[in-house]
Amino acid sequence: MDILLVASAFNSLTQRVFAALSDEGHHVDVVLASQGPDAVRAAVCEGCPELIVAPMLKSALPEDVWREHTCLIVHPGPPGDRGPSSLDWAIAEEASEWGVTVLQAEAAMDAGDVWAEGSFPVPPAGKSDVYRNEVADAATAAVLLAVRRYADGSYKPRPQSEPGIDVVWRDYFRQEQRRIDWENDSTATVLRKLRGADSQPGVRDEICGREVFLHGGHPEDRLRGEPGELLATRAGALCRATRDGAVWIPELRPRKSSGDPAPFRRPAASVLAGFPAPPGSGPGMPGSYDRPYWLPEIAAPLDLPPGRTTWTDIRYRQRGRIGFLTFSFPGGAMSTTHCRRLLAAWRYARTRPTSVLVFGSARDFFSNGIHLNVIEAASDPAGESWANLNAMNDLVEAVLRTTDRLVVAALGGNAAAGGVMLALAADEVWCRTGSVLNPHYRRMGLYGSEYWTYSLPRRVGAETAERLTTEALPVSSATAERIGLVDRLVPVAAQEFAPEIERLAAELGADPDLPRRITAKATSRHADELARPLAEYRRAELARMRAVFFDPEAPYHALRSAFVRKLPNGSARPLVTEDAR
Repeated sequence: MDILLVASAFNSLTQRVFAALSDEGHHVDVVLASQGPDAVRAAVCEGCPELIVAPMLKSALPEDVWREHTCLIVHPGPPGDRGPSSLDWAIAEEASEWGVTVLQAEAAMDAGDVWAEGSFPVPPAGKSDVYRNEVADAATAAVLLAVRRYADGSYKPRPQSEPGIDVVWRDYFRQEQRRIDWENDSTATVLRKLRGADSQPGVRDEICGREVFLHGGHPEDRLRGEPGELLATRAGALCRATRDGAVWIPELRPRKSSGDPAPFRRPAASVLAGFPAPPGSGPGMPGSYDRPYWLPEIAAPLDLPPGRTTWTDIRYRQRGRIGFLTFSFPGGAMSTTHCRRLLAAWRYARTRPTSVLVFGSARDFFSNGIHLNVIEAASDPAGESWANLNAMNDLVEAVLRTTDRLVVAALGGNAAAGGVMLALAADEVWCRTGSVLNPHYRRMGLYGSEYWTYSLPRRVGAETAERLTTEALPVSSATAERIGLVDRLVPVAAQEFAPEIERLAAELGADPDLPRRITAKATSRHADELARPLAEYRRAELARMRAVFFDPEAPYHALRSAFVRKLPNGSARPLVTEDAR
C-alpha cells in the first residue's frame, strides 16, 4: 500500500512508524507539516497515497486533505481523551496506566472514529523516555493494526460517542501548572514536574536572577540545603535543594529573550558558568568555563554502593565474572567530556576480573554520537567538533581493542550515527525490539568516523554499508537483525530490558564455549590489524571529517545550527530528530 506519513517532525515515533510500515512491505513517504499546508497538499497530490497516517502532529491537517482522503491520527491518550498535552497530564496526575488511540481525522480535535487503540503502564521515567518507549510500542502496534483493518476493507471504525468511552478534554499544560514551589513542593512533586517536561518544554524557573528552563530531574539521597539553594555540580548536572531533599537537574535552557547566544538545552553546569556569580563568591578560577567555580563538584563513585539513590550518568557493577557498564546521557548526545569520562570508566572496567563486559543504557537512548548542542554553544564550533569526534573515536577504539573478554552492546533504545558505530565495536549487539537505528551521517552533511569504514562493512558487507550510509533512513530492530547490524533481539518491554539483559549475560558467561570464543576474537582482531591497521581507518575518516569541520562554507555548519536551534534547514528530506512532543 502507498502510505504518506504527515508529521510535524521526523521524530522518534515517526521514524518508528516509518520503519515498521516499511518492514510490512508498504511504500512509505514522509512530508513535514511544519513546511506548511501547501507542502502537505503537494505531497498528497504528487504521491496519490492510498492512506495518510499522522504519527505526530502539532497542527491540524488541511481540511481538504482529510475530507478527500482517509487520514489516521495517532493520539497519545486513550479513547475519549482529547487535547494537546495528553501525556503531560498523565504524568502530572500520576496515572498508573495510559493509552494510545489511532483515530480518523475530522473537524473536532481528537474526536474522530477509533481505528485501533493500545494501553501501557506508566513507569517512573521522564516524559520523553516514556514517549520513545511505552508510547511508541503501543502506538506502532496500533498503527499496524489500523492499517491492516483499513486494507481489509470490512472493518468499521468505532465512534467515540459509543457507550463506555468517557470523553475528557484536557487543555494545553501551561508553565503555570509546571511551576516549582521550592519552599513547599516535596521532592516527589518536584521530580514529577521535572520529568513531565524533561525534553519539551522544560520547567520555567529562575536561577541567579536569570530565567531558564529546567530539563530532567533525578533524586539525591544525601546533599541537603535550604529550599531552592544550589548545592553542587556533578558531570555537568546541577543539584538543587527541595524542602525535604534535593534533586539533580542535568540540563538548562536559557530563554531566547535573555540575549544568551546559545538559547538551547545543554549541560546545566555549563549554562550556569556563564551567569554572574552570587555575591561573596570571590573571583573566577582558571578553567571554570564549563562549570560554576563557586559550587563544589561532587563526584559519585563509579561502582555505586547498594542503597544509594543519587544520580550519576555512568555506573559500573559486577555480577560474578560479568561486568555491566551502564550510561545514560540526555538525548543520547555525547560531548567531549562525556566520551572521556566513559573512556575512563571503560579502562576501569578492563581492570576488573570479568570474561563478559556488557555496556549500554538500562532503557531509552544508547547513543546518538557527538553532542551538537555543546558544539553549537562553543566559542569555536569547528574546534569543538574536532575534539568531540576524536574523543568519540578514542572510546570506540578502546572497545575494538578489548580482546581479553567478550563485549556486548546492550541497546535498550534508539541509536544513531556514531552511537551505532560505538555499538558495532562490540562482539555482540543485543537490541530491544522497537529500537530504531540510524547508521548514517549524511543528513548532517558528514562523512562519518568512529571506525565505521571498518565496523559497518565487516558486519553487513560493503554493498549494504554503502546503501545504509547513502539512503540515510531509519532501520527497525527487525531489519537490523536481518542484515547483521544486530545479533540478538530482546523482545521485552522497556522496563524489563535491564533484568533480561542480566539474565542473558549470565547465560553467556556460563557458556563452556566462551574461552574459545575469546581466543578466536583476539586472533581475528590480530589478523585484521595486519591486513589494515585501525589507525589507517581512523586517519582516512578523520581527514574527510576535518575538511568539513574547518570549512566555514560546509553545509554541516548550517545543518547543525538549524538542528540545534530548531530552525528550517532548507532540506527537502527531514533530519533525524529527538522527540518533539
